[in-house]
Amino acid sequence: MKRQIYLNLIEWKNNKEHKPLILLGARQVGKTYILKEFGKNEFDDMIYINCHNNSFAEGLFHNFDIDRILYQIEQAYEKRIVPGKTLLFFDEIQEVKNGIPALKYFCENKRELHVVVAGSLLGISLREDESYPVGKVNDLRMYPMTFGEFLLANNRQLLAEAVEKLDWDSLQLHHDTLVEYLRQYYFVGGMPEVVLDWVENKDAKKVRSIQRSILSTYNKDMGKHTKTDVIRIRQVWNSIPAQLAKENKKFIFGIIKKGARSAEFDKALQWLADAGLIYRIPRISKPEEPLKFYADESAFKVFMLDHGLLACMCGARSSQMLLGNGAFTEFKGSFTENYVVGQIKSLEIHDEMDKNIFYYSKDNSSMEVDMVVQANSRVIPTEVKAEVNVQSKSLYTFVNDEFREFDLKGLRISMLPYKDQNWMENVPLYAAGAFFQSTGLGTED
Repeated sequence: MKRQIYLNLIEWKNNKEHKPLILLGARQVGKTYILKEFGKNEFDDMIYINCHNNSFAEGLFHNFDIDRILYQIEQAYEKRIVPGKTLLFFDEIQEVKNGIPALKYFCENKRELHVVVAGSLLGISLREDESYPVGKVNDLRMYPMTFGEFLLANNRQLLAEAVEKLDWDSLQLHHDTLVEYLRQYYFVGGMPEVVLDWVENKDAKKVRSIQRSILSTYNKDMGKHTKTDVIRIRQVWNSIPAQLAKENKKFIFGIIKKGARSAEFDKALQWLADAGLIYRIPRISKPEEPLKFYADESAFKVFMLDHGLLACMCGARSSQMLLGNGAFTEFKGSFTENYVVGQIKSLEIHDEMDKNIFYYSKDNSSMEVDMVVQANSRVIPTEVKAEVNVQSKSLYTFVNDEFREFDLKGLRISMLPYKDQNWMENVPLYAAGAFFQSTGLGTED
């Protein structure tokens, strides 16, 4: 399946100043698959070393003599490692001691080689006894499949191109078709294994079975990777559907359990964020750049990495989501807002650009703006509407009254077609990711 990050991998390969590349991401978002495709298509040869339960890999980095390491790899795989022609791929790099620190020495002593590693965000963050090779590696971050990638998986390349180009005239003509694909995407989500099975079989029961299996894997990871706070981590994780079902989606510790306090569950939240399983979106006090300077980390919303997994956790029936407008109208818009957050996060491919989404609310007031997004050239106050009922009183007040001096232009994402209303643009839900990409979000100045 085609993934947008493939273009970033080619860019890395062609960069004469490239360093070893770390591809990070939550479990099962497709890191291994895309790197194998990259190696197969873009190099004459690839040596793939899975470090999980691999005694050879475990003994490989007992010191950082890169010539020895390469020589022993050549012996083991009966292949010559040729700079510029061979891709050396270490999978599950976090499983072996000194695997991550060794990348510094590949950078310093064998810069001409193309070395890639894949690892879970959680596994790499947990290796506190090892130094991360800051400045000696390139990094990319991978997420579940976007709606555009979902269209490509369904062999709708030309339709995906129209969305990417924001061809509003064409999108208006294909509005109903795109809404139908979006309905499917809400149900299926963006985990590659789930998408592939849906495209091939269109079997709703099988989709839910695979999603439950992924959730079970995550649940096991919560016990496997941490000796403390397992119960609290699972309590936070299991509370997320209820948190998102509220009209006001600010994270409330009392929903986890009666009397819960932040000090009790902060570490559990951080664990889930480090694992890439949740996105924590803080509140801001005003829409001034850079937004992160005005973030209040004590007030925040929490979203899941994949809205399909969220639907599975909620127990949403396939008939609710695939027939009619249930996916858009039920559950108080929780899937819709989670979907939009996921499309924005997918653009944040570098860890240093991981704070682009915030929200705004006033104490002792019902005024709230769902998201305030830091794009490359502007701040975008954003309202997300699950259907065509699109009153945006809070957004209007935010743009035209509360922060009029900032000369902001609002964004409403809804089921309505594109329309520019001067103080605000309305963008259809299926074009949300493409619209934010057009603003330069996730790119460097």
